[in-house]
Amino acid sequence: MKKNTVTLTDNRTGETYEYNIINASRGPSVLDIRTFFADTGMFTYDPGFTATAACDSTITFIDGTKGELRYRGIPIEELANKHSYLETCFLLLNSRLPSKEELTDFDLEIRHRAYLHRGLRKLFDAFPDNAHPMATLSAAVTSLASFYNEHLDMEDENEYLEMAHRIISKIPTIAAFAYRHFLGIPFIEPDLDLSFTKNFLTMMRAYPGGKMHLLPNGHAAIKEVEVRALDTIFTLHADHEQNASTTVVRGVASTGAHPYVAIASGIAALWGRAHGGANESVIAQLEHIGSVDNVEAFIEKAKDPNDDFRLMGFGHRVYKNFDPRAKILKKLQDELREELNLDTELMTIARKIEEIALSDEYFISRNLYPNIDFYTGIILTALQIPKSMFTPIFVIGRTVGWITQWIEFKKDETSKIARPRQLYTGE
Repeated sequence: MKKNTVTLTDNRTGETYEYNIINASRGPSVLDIRTFFADTGMFTYDPGFTATAACDSTITFIDGTKGELRYRGIPIEELANKHSYLETCFLLLNSRLPSKEELTDFDLEIRHRAYLHRGLRKLFDAFPDNAHPMATLSAAVTSLASFYNEHLDMEDENEYLEMAHRIISKIPTIAAFAYRHFLGIPFIEPDLDLSFTKNFLTMMRAYPGGKMHLLPNGHAAIKEVEVRALDTIFTLHADHEQNASTTVVRGVASTGAHPYVAIASGIAALWGRAHGGANESVIAQLEHIGSVDNVEAFIEKAKDPNDDFRLMGFGHRVYKNFDPRAKILKKLQDELREELNLDTELMTIARKIEEIALSDEYFISRNLYPNIDFYTGIILTALQIPKSMFTPIFVIGRTVGWITQWIEFKKDETSKIARPRQLYTGE
């Protein structure tokens, strides 16, 4: 059968070049231009890789126009509403959801691997007390490569999975320890009797002896609704196609570096305000607005072409419709408000911004809908989690996606070291 092709013509010389179209199972097809430079002596030019597919993948699919997100073909709505984060992790790593017995075994393994080597614990003492948890987290994950150097040369599926399970289980412990070091309080060890998400919350909130402190709003430190909310946030962050940090992870993987070094590089990339740090910026902006009475004035600033003020948490590079993850979190936010009896000033400000933006032609015509960062920041604040931990929580959820992408890259026999070219315009 004749292949579908695209023919390009160089008007300067009249020469033509033919390239094959590779069809996708979902979404846009791609033009295979791997021989383009050899054929034409030219490079393609695509700053920010807005129209470039750097790999083929079976992990995650996004349709930004329809507002669709799928992991391994399963809609995100189904995973967030019917399955736990650990089930989602198993799905990403194994291309299928686990049986009841498999989930029990997987859960047990993750619990047992959550403890940190004593040598790694000493690393935290080297950081100042006010070190941002993301800085500490990135450094600690890099150091894991020295404790588990055997993961540098892996040959079979079992070795890959052991490496993946280890990093998934240890990231929450490292994140919690980084936070407690930031506060200058003793570390709390993982508890084998607790689930993945409840264990993380406990390591953040508990005091030695197992006692739980009361939060400022007076309710008990951990409620099941909080566990469910955070578990959902982990699931929604688990993977997101070839975003900036995932591209960094794959790029570092292409050099042959240790997988945990690749993950640490992804953590560093995620920290940026234009990426994972955006949810922290949302809350900072709500605090800056200060009162619901100021909302309309700030909305006008956002619409003023001569004002560089940007409304944080609105719009998305990929989604040109409502972010499907944001829809799930909006519903979750409403449930939290009722179940935890929350009605803070920040949430009131956020609701007012949302109400205006969703009915204002300026935002609608520009597809500036609330994104996942808008609701994540609000929900984490409702859970009494400080801003400094917003992005580490993103890291916890995304680790499984990064390591799954790393494994996929290493198994791809056509993969090469990442080496983009440039348009030189200097002297």
